[in-house]
Amino acid sequence: MNVKTQPATRRPGRYLLLDNRVVASLSNLDLRVGTVQKHAANPLFIEDKPWEQRFDNLYGNVIFDENEQVYKCWYSPFIISNRCHPGTSLEERRQTPYTGRKDMEMGICYAVSSDGLNWEKPDLNSVEYDEDTHNNLVWRGPHGAGILLDKNEADASKRYKCIFQGLHTSDSPDGLNWSEPVKLESDSAGDTHNNAIWVPELNRYVAFTRTWVKTDREIIGMESKVNHGWARQVARLESPDFITWSNTEVIIEGSHWELQPYAISVFEHAGLYLGLVAIHDQVSDRVWTELAWSPDTRAWHRIDEGAALIGCSDIELDYDYGCVYPCVAPIFLDNEIRLFYGGSDWLHFDWRTGCLALATLRPDGFAGYRQLDNNAPGVLTTTPVPYSGETVKVSADIEEHGSLKVRVLDKANSVLAETEIQQSITDGIIFEPLRTVTEELHLEFTVKSAQIYSFVLESHD
Repeated sequence: MNVKTQPATRRPGRYLLLDNRVVASLSNLDLRVGTVQKHAANPLFIEDKPWEQRFDNLYGNVIFDENEQVYKCWYSPFIISNRCHPGTSLEERRQTPYTGRKDMEMGICYAVSSDGLNWEKPDLNSVEYDEDTHNNLVWRGPHGAGILLDKNEADASKRYKCIFQGLHTSDSPDGLNWSEPVKLESDSAGDTHNNAIWVPELNRYVAFTRTWVKTDREIIGMESKVNHGWARQVARLESPDFITWSNTEVIIEGSHWELQPYAISVFEHAGLYLGLVAIHDQVSDRVWTELAWSPDTRAWHRIDEGAALIGCSDIELDYDYGCVYPCVAPIFLDNEIRLFYGGSDWLHFDWRTGCLALATLRPDGFAGYRQLDNNAPGVLTTTPVPYSGETVKVSADIEEHGSLKVRVLDKANSVLAETEIQQSITDGIIFEPLRTVTEELHLEFTVKSAQIYSFVLESHD
């Protein structure tokens, strides 16, 4: 199966409307996260090996290796832990409160797939578990490991990079055989899903981890893991060489103590940095995934805060009823975006079984503008963008009896072209190269029963 992926980088002239720098004015419109589809094949794989005692948060890292035409997944189960077997009822789980084990140990496992749906856990015959090496274990010990396929690395022996709790880093030629870890001089323990990316604008690696802050919250009753005065924070640090790192700086904090950012998966798309933020509800003890964006990996903007991009199931003991933890990072295909995630069938601090699962988005469908009042159209006008004879394309979902009117305006707000569409489109051509000579233009969208995500100025060079 030959899979063509789209690079998760800026394609020239692509503008995501979730970027508020692109939007000049709004009327009767609100930015909302897109609608994911959970795949019918879910769960893709489950805890079915003796060393997969508890997937916990899975901490999955999924890439598509274009050279080998294969999906690769590194995930981190507890290989020593108290175990909850599939099919265990809530009544049985509640008979013995979950406390973990003093000798709990995490490991990194490896799985592969030709299509991203059917996964194999290969016998690596590398790491011993229970006096046997016939397993898919890559490494025993690391907790919260994020794995990066570094396409900018000239040294083939360091093609893969890893950062995990401690904080520690390591590198590998193949993602299976790792160097002796290096402990960072960091002010963060990194007790989360750590991950890192290369940021070309900074000429730096940027890593994302977690810190904690003491609050003045009054503790009522007995203190517990969901009733305490501490709050989680998402933090970043950077390095020129993946060896020497800065101190952490906090980039995302919860607006309410009850809803705390647990982890973030960061990736580049269309010239922006998007973050899939795992949110832990301290009251319900459930976890879902929300969306944020940043122009530079430092300043972050929550999108449709409180609304899940990938939400939990409403059905108790469904494969992702309790927790939804995003993997690092999405896979961009021509016709969809694949968001892999770790699902759990019950609460975060409780007995639960886990899995790898998949949700999909339409291209550019992370977030878009919809009407606030459906009885009146919404209008969005973009900021001026440079123009030198490109084709204008738009991506939008349009409901039955809905429409999207598009007008192209010059500096003086004179109409250069206009059209109306009634069907959903992805990078649909709205205007061929305009004959009118202008150095810049802006677009006006009139939205009726539709959601608009992006526009593109496509060069013909």
